[in-house]
Amino acid sequence: MKKWLIALAMFFSFTAYAVIEVHEFDSPEQERQFHELNQTLRCPKCQNNTIGDSNAELALDLRQKVYEMTKAGKSKQEIVDYMVARYGNFVTYKPPFTAATAILWFGPLLVVLGGFAIMITRTKRNQTTRKESLSSDDNERLDALLNDKDGDSK
Repeated sequence: MKKWLIALAMFFSFTAYAVIEVHEFDSPEQERQFHELNQTLRCPKCQNNTIGDSNAELALDLRQKVYEMTKAGKSKQEIVDYMVARYGNFVTYKPPFTAATAILWFGPLLVVLGGFAIMITRTKRNQTTRKESLSSDDNERLDALLNDKDGDSK
């Protein structure tokens, strides 16, 4: 019976590890901004998780930094600019359009168009070679070779 009580006490003690982040704000606007930023900033360490959804230590640090900057009265854009300066454009789900991102947007399209161009030129080339007919001399030589029975026996 004692072993069961100890096991039961250990089982229920694991819930003590659950952590709830509690933040106090000066205004509802600050709280709204904090929650909005938590859902729009990407965790640099995680695979496609926001800093609000991630349990990574880095995400916890980023949430804390967003809280501190929000409490200090920084605007949403100032906080996003700070995060981009520190972690790069990856931290936002809407990166700006630059030369590097243009390659990502237009590169696949250019590859597909290039493939179509190659297919069209190769088909046209094959069609022109097929349309070329044999001359009358070539036809006579071909008939002579096909009708030559002695050539098969050698």
